[in-house]
Amino acid sequence: QVQLAESGVGLVQPGGSLRLSCAASVRFFSIYTMGWYCQAPGKQRELVATIVSGGSTNYADSVKGRFTILRDNAKNTVYLQMNSLKPEDKAVYYCNAEGSVRVYWGQGTQVTVSS
Repeated sequence: QVQLAESGVGLVQPGGSLRLSCAASVRFFSIYTMGWYCQAPGKQRELVATIVSGGSTNYADSVKGRFTILRDNAKNTVYLQMNSLKPEDKAVYYCNAEGSVRVYWGQGTQVTVSS
């Protein structure tokens, strides 16, 4: 069983930065594709960024150049560095771990961007 614990709940002003963390309690963390997804009120959950075991990354067009996904396999942790935040980035952000058989989700963490 994989457990994912997000941290980094925040209220930031437009243009500000925030870093989300997701600690995974799992063996062989390095083999999982890790990701961040977001869900705004009234909308479906959507991809923000993913990082595979080899380190290659993929981003939604809306966050390219502003967000960076990183992983620290020694700490079983994936991060989402969020810069130049916009009001439309407001959402609940979910950590995701994709294995060969199952996909696991964290409980989500709220990010609010408001002046």
